[in-house]
Amino acid sequence: MRSKMRKLPIAAVLSAILLTACDNNSSQTQNPALTTDTPLAVIWNGSKSSGVEIANWGAQTQLEDKSVKVSYQSDHYRPSVKFHPEKPWDWSKFDEFNLAVDIKNLSNESIQVYLSLTDEAGVKEDMEITGSRARSLNRTANLAAGEQGTYFSIIKGKFNDTNAGVREKPYPWKTDEEMFVTRFGKKLDLSRITEVALFVRGNLHDKQIEVSNLRLRKNPEYDDSYLLGLADEFGQNAKQDFPIKVSSVEELKQVANKELAELAQGGLMANRSKYGGWKDGPKLKATGYFRTEKIDGRWWMVDPEGHIFFSHGPANVRMANLTTLTGVDFKDDSVRYIDPSRVTPEDSMGIVEVSDEVRKTRYIASDLRNDMFNWLPSYDNPMAKHYSYRREVHKGPLTSGETFSFYRANLERRYGENFEETWQQVTLDRMNNWGFTSFGNWVDPAFYPNEQVPYFANGWIIGDFKTLKSEHDVWAPLPDPFDPEFVRRAKITIDVIAEEIKGSPWCAGIFVDNEKSWGLPEGTVEQKYGVILATLTVNNADSPAKTFFTDYLKGKYGDIKKLNSAWNFKAENWASIEQGVHLEAPFSTEAVADLSYMLEALSDRYFKVVHDTLAEALPNHLYMGARMANFGMPKETIKASVKYSDVLSFNIYEEGVQPEEWGFLTEFDLPVAIGEFHIGSTTDTGVFHAGLVQAHDHKDRAQMYLDYITSVAAHPNMVGAHWFQYIDSPLTGRAFDGEPYNVGFVSSTDIPYPEMVDAIKSFMSTVYEKRFKGEFDAPAYKK
Repeated sequence: MRSKMRKLPIAAVLSAILLTACDNNSSQTQNPALTTDTPLAVIWNGSKSSGVEIANWGAQTQLEDKSVKVSYQSDHYRPSVKFHPEKPWDWSKFDEFNLAVDIKNLSNESIQVYLSLTDEAGVKEDMEITGSRARSLNRTANLAAGEQGTYFSIIKGKFNDTNAGVREKPYPWKTDEEMFVTRFGKKLDLSRITEVALFVRGNLHDKQIEVSNLRLRKNPEYDDSYLLGLADEFGQNAKQDFPIKVSSVEELKQVANKELAELAQGGLMANRSKYGGWKDGPKLKATGYFRTEKIDGRWWMVDPEGHIFFSHGPANVRMANLTTLTGVDFKDDSVRYIDPSRVTPEDSMGIVEVSDEVRKTRYIASDLRNDMFNWLPSYDNPMAKHYSYRREVHKGPLTSGETFSFYRANLERRYGENFEETWQQVTLDRMNNWGFTSFGNWVDPAFYPNEQVPYFANGWIIGDFKTLKSEHDVWAPLPDPFDPEFVRRAKITIDVIAEEIKGSPWCAGIFVDNEKSWGLPEGTVEQKYGVILATLTVNNADSPAKTFFTDYLKGKYGDIKKLNSAWNFKAENWASIEQGVHLEAPFSTEAVADLSYMLEALSDRYFKVVHDTLAEALPNHLYMGARMANFGMPKETIKASVKYSDVLSFNIYEEGVQPEEWGFLTEFDLPVAIGEFHIGSTTDTGVFHAGLVQAHDHKDRAQMYLDYITSVAAHPNMVGAHWFQYIDSPLTGRAFDGEPYNVGFVSSTDIPYPEMVDAIKSFMSTVYEKRFKGEFDAPAYKK
C-alpha cells in the first residue's frame, strides 16, 4: 500500500488551501510489508523463459536477460506489450491467488499502466471479423516518475467475490506493494488464459517502463477488519491521514471561514466580459445568446455580447448523486414507488424523504454496508435530514435502500442552517475566483437564475417507450427513437428544460442524454453493430426500429433470395425476418454494409427527434449533442450527430486530446466540446480509487490537468471542456453504482484541493490570449 500523507496542522491546511500548494514532501508513514513472493507459477521472468512469446502492439520492446523494456510512443493510441503462452495457461487449479509483476517507470512523468487478461474467447487484436466476443479483465495502476515496485491484481478469491457496493475496496491485507484497481471486465475462463498485456492509452508523452518477474502467488491471510469502520463522521477515511483531513467540527468551520474571507476579496479575472468571454479580444456579432464561430481556423464560442468565449468549468455541480448506501432498507414497499411520468432519473434526484411510518419498518439489508460507517445519525438527530432513499441501483449488493449524504451534512456543519444558499454563493464565488467561465453539464437548476456564471442545461429522455437491448449495453439500453412514445417523451423533457431556462441568455447550450451504448468505433461486427444484431432478433410487432429495418431490407432486396445471397443467409421468407432472425459470423461484406446503414439510420432518427424538438422549444440555444463515450461513438453515430448538433460532444477519459486519435475531428467543420474528463489520486486523499485517469499525487494531478486542458485548447475544433466532477464521490461509493473516485475539485468536506486551484488559475488567466495567438497549437493540426 502506498505511503499515506500525514495530516497537516490546521494553520498549514488553511494556508495551503488559500495561498499555496500542500507540501507533499513531508514525512510519511509506512505499513509493514507482508511477503507474498513464493510463486505458485512463474509466467515470465526474462529472455530465458520458455514457452512464452512477447508481442508488441504499437510499442517498442527491448528484451533483457531478466526483464523487458517497453517504450510506449505517444503517436499510438493504445500501445501494448503482450505475453502469449504456447498453449493456454490453466490457472483453474488455484483458489485464492493474485498475479504480480515488478515494474519500474523509466519515464520523467508518471505513467498509468493498464493490465488486461484475456481468455481463449478473447477478441483478436488485429480486429478481424471473426465473430468471437471479448472476454477480458482490465485493471490499472499509476507509477510516479522513477518509481519501481511490485504490482498485483487479485485474480480469484473472496476479495473479488465480495460485492461491497464500492467500485474498489481497500487493500485486504497490509503490504507496501501496489494493487491494480478495478476498471471493468468479464468473468474469465481461468483454464484457458491466452494473454497477459500491459498497455497505455491516449498518452500525450512518450513513456517507458521495465517489466520483470510476472508470476502467480497465493493470497496472504486477509485482515478481517478491512471493510469495517471505513468512514468517520465526516465521511472521510477513518483509517488514514492525509493533508486536508479534518478532525472536528470546529476545525471544519475554521477552514470554511478562512476561505470565505479570501473569496470575499476576489471576483472575475481581469479582461473578462459580463459572461466570462474575452473582453479585450476581437468584438464579434452580438446576438444576445451564445453561438459559435470559426476565426482564423479555430472554432470558438461567442458570448451574447459578441466576445470570444472558451467554456471551462466543473460538471455535476449539485448535491444529487452524492449519497451512499447505509445498508438499511424498509419493508414498506411504498417507499420504492416511482412515478412513471417522471422526467428526472433516479441518479439526478435530490433528497428523497422517508416518512416516520416507513422508518418503523427499518431493517438491516446489508451488514457489510452498514458496518462500513463509524457514525450515522439517529433519526432524531438534526443531521438526519441528510438521509435519503435510492429506489433504483445500477450495480451493487442492494437494488434499493436508505442513503446518507456526508457532503450535505458537512455543508451544514460548515455554514449552518442556511447551508444550501451559502453553498450556492460560495460555489459561484469559487467559479469566478478560480477563473472558470461556465458550469458544465448537470449543474443544479437552482443555479440557472444566478446571472453570474453561464451554464449548460440538461435533460434525460426517460419513460415507458420501447428500448433496444444488446449484450454491450453499459448504462442502459438505447431508446427506440422510432417509437412514437419516445417522441412524446422527448417533448415532455425538453418542455421542462425550456421552462427551467426561461429563455435566459446565461444558458450557453443544452445537453440531452449521456453516453449511450451505440457500439464501439472499432472491433468485431458484434461490438460495433451489437444493438442492430440484437434488434434483428425481435419480432416486428414488439419493435418500431425492427419494423423500420425490415422495411429497409425489403425495399433494397425485394426478393428474399437476394437477401440470402447477399448475406450468405437462409431465411425462409420475409415473414421469418419479421418474426426475428439471428445473424452470426462470418458476416458478408454486404451484411456489414447493411448493418452500418441501419445503425446510421437509427442514430439519424434519434438526433433528428431531439434536434427538431429543441428547435421548436428553444430556437436560440445551442444543441450540444449527446456526450458520446469511447464505448459508444461509432462513425455512423458521429455522422448523424454532425448533421443535427450545433456542437459535437465527447467524454474523453484519457491523458488528453491526443492529436493522432482525435485529429479526425478536423474533418468535420463543426465545434466540439469535451463533456467530461477527470484525473484523480489516492496517495494523498484517503480514497480507494483515483478515477478513470490516475495521477501519482496532487502535484502530479495538477500537472496532468494542465497537460489535458492545454491539449484541448490546442485542437482547432475544441471550444471547451468540462471536468467531471465538482465534488469527490463518497468514500464508500455513490449509491447509483459504487464509484468512490477522487475526481472533485473539492473533497467530501467541501475543502478545495489547493494544487488544483493553483493550476486552474494558472491556465485560465492566459487561455484567451494564448489560444487566439496559436501558442497552444500542436504540429499535427497545422496545415
